Amino acid sequence: MRIRLSADVLRNELVLRIEEISGEDLLKCNQCGKCSAGCPAAPVMDMLPSQVIRFLQLGLVERVLDSETPWLCAACQSCYARCPKGVDLTRVMEAVREMILQERGDYLDLRDLSPEDLAEFPQQAFIAGFRKYTT
Repeated sequence: MRIRLSADVLRNELVLRIEEISGEDLLKCNQCGKCSAGCPAAPVMDMLPSQVIRFLQLGLVERVLDSETPWLCAACQSCYARCPKGVDLTRVMEAVREMILQERGDYLDLRDLSPEDLAEFPQQAFIAGFRKYTT
C-alpha cells in the first residue's frame, strides 16, 4: 500500500508560519541544487540551503530550527539569483531566524562580548548583528 503525501499534510503550522513570514511558497522549489552550488557560505553550513528547503517541505521544521545554517546565511542573494523557480531562500532563512528568536530568545548575548571585541567590530556589522541575532 502506497501512502501519498499531499501539500496539506506536509504544511504543518510551523511551515505555514515560515511561508507567511517569508512570503515564499516552499513547494515551488524542485530541489535542483543551484542554490547550494552557488552559496559562498555552504562550506561552513551544517545543512545545505537546498536541504533547508527540503526539510521544510517535508514538515521537519525542528531540524532546521536546530541547525546553525540560518545563522550562517550571508543573505547575499546568490541563491535567489540562481533559482530557476524564483524562490528567495534568503527570505526563508530570515523567517527561520525570526521564529527561533521569537521562540528561544536571543541567539547572541551581547553581554558576552568583550569590550575589545566590540571595539574591533565595524559599526555596520555591529548594528546588523543586533538585527540578525537579537529580538
